Amino acid sequence: MHDQAALQTEILVIGYGNTLRGDDGVGPCVAEVIEKLQLPGVRTLACPMLTPELADPIARAAKVIFVDAAVDAPNEVQWRKLEPNETSQLMAHAADPRTMLALSRDVFGRVPEAWWLTIPAVDLGFREGFSPSVQLGLAEAVEKIQTFCR
Repeated sequence: MHDQAALQTEILVIGYGNTLRGDDGVGPCVAEVIEKLQLPGVRTLACPMLTPELADPIARAAKVIFVDAAVDAPNEVQWRKLEPNETSQLMAHAADPRTMLALSRDVFGRVPEAWWLTIPAVDLGFREGFSPSVQLGLAEAVEKIQTFCR
């Protein structure tokens, strides 16, 4: 169990996605940009996918922001409040942020305030670099996180 004294991070930014699949790599890139800004009380993690090992740093944060590319989203950067899933059972596919929150709750007894920041993706082909619209979305996402952290 984590109590308030065990909290180590005010805000945790987790950017995830495959950096070899074009626009899908925007989540880790956002996390890297935020890391370079060295915002007080902000910790970042960049990873290819959400895994059960992330439940511990999630439980130790007061607030978590998950950043990901979205192919099924409207053509705008979206900022949504998250609640944990009913179950933390991991499916055969990669976990989503709500499952990670449920895992944090079930294993560590704590769910931080959580947000999901998605950036619309158009090109998931095998390449590095981003489409022009994702480059704009990246800048907007970084701006939204900076505003949130103030």
